[in-house]
This record gives sequence, C-alpha cells and structure tokens, in this order.
Amino acid sequence: MDTPQSDASAELPLVHVSRPGTVDSNAPAIVLIHGRGTNERDLLPLAAQLPDELHVLSVRAPQPMDGPDSYTWYDLDLSAGGLHASQPDPEGFRRSLDLVHDFVDAAIEAYDLDADRVGLLGFSQGAITSLSALLERPEAYRWIVALNGYLAEAHHDEVENADGTPVFVGCGNRDQVIPPERAQRAAELLGEGGAEVRFERYDVGHGTTPAAVTDVGGWLEGRY
Repeated sequence: MDTPQSDASAELPLVHVSRPGTVDSNAPAIVLIHGRGTNERDLLPLAAQLPDELHVLSVRAPQPMDGPDSYTWYDLDLSAGGLHASQPDPEGFRRSLDLVHDFVDAAIEAYDLDADRVGLLGFSQGAITSLSALLERPEAYRWIVALNGYLAEAHHDEVENADGTPVFVGCGNRDQVIPPERAQRAAELLGEGGAEVRFERYDVGHGTTPAAVTDVGGWLEGRY
C-alpha cells in the first residue's frame, strides 16, 4: 500500500506515508488526516478502496500521546460541557491547521501534484481539522470528506467560504464520542454557506463501515 518516502518528502512539515496513484505527473491527490490516538497508518485500509488515480498522502499528527505510535492534532477544551460538547484547544488547533496547510503546499511541489485537484479526508479530529482547513483556505482544497467529526465553533462564521465546494459528511448513528447530531449540524451549516453537501448516517459507533467507504469512493469519482 505505501512506498518509502523519497528524499524530497523528508523536508515536508509532517511525517507521512505516500502511495502514488496511476497518474505520473500533475496528479490528483488526497491527504488523509487521522483521529486522536492513532497515526498516519490508521486510514490506509480505507485509502486502498479509493480511486487508483489519486496520489494518497497520509499524515501523522504532531503531538505524541502516552500510548505507542499514538498522536493527536490538539488537546480538547472540555469547558463547554465535557467530551460531547468539546472544542479544539485553540493553540494546538492553530498549530495543526498551519501544519496541514504547509504540508499540502510542500507536497504539491515534492510529489508533482496538481494544485487544483487536492482534497482532504479526515476522521474524527481529522474531520474537524479538514473542515476548518477548507474554510480557512477554500482555494486550496477541491473537496472534503469529513467522517465522524463536527465543525469547530471558531469557524462557524466562515461557512460561506465553502460556497460551491463538494463536502461529504458521514457519521455513526451510535457514535458515543462525537454525537451524530454534531456531524449533522456541520452538514447543515456548510449547506447554508453554499457548499455542495452530501450527508450520510451509518449504523456504527465511532468508526467507519464498508458502506461508508463505498459511498465515499463513489462520491469521489469524477471530482478529481
């Protein structure tokens, strides 16, 4: 699935795994952004089901956690009412968003990607990060897939920046980490801002299902 990183990739801002697609130059690309407590290899099984043309880049969060090979994009701000109402800690969130933006810019040059055909796919914290990255730099991302996440309150006032951008929002009906209502609200807000939103709920907890992977792969066809 993955290939050794090249000398060019060694200078990129985030540790990552690269899987070139079937397009040799000016390639479309997808950047995978994992959730809290995992690493850059967590979403690779999902990536194996995505269109072969896409150059896959799966990145590692910058902040180590206590467990082995365990990383997080930011700490959680629980002051709003515990886990189910948590928000990203502003300082860590800012750092990670900057790193994602910088990584994408550097990867386009390092891997000869098409700057107009780069999308993000995030799970949990990765989904939250992906949605905010889009609203900060809508010109940089062709489409977004956000699974089992929500839209950070810090970016609620920027939803119009996603006007016209395709966004796939998926969640689990039995998610006990990020309630599905939070994902649904994100889809509603983005739709109000003019994004081209597809929202799906799946019979699963805080995870993905084969149905979700199939839906995402089909939705991506023709978008790159």
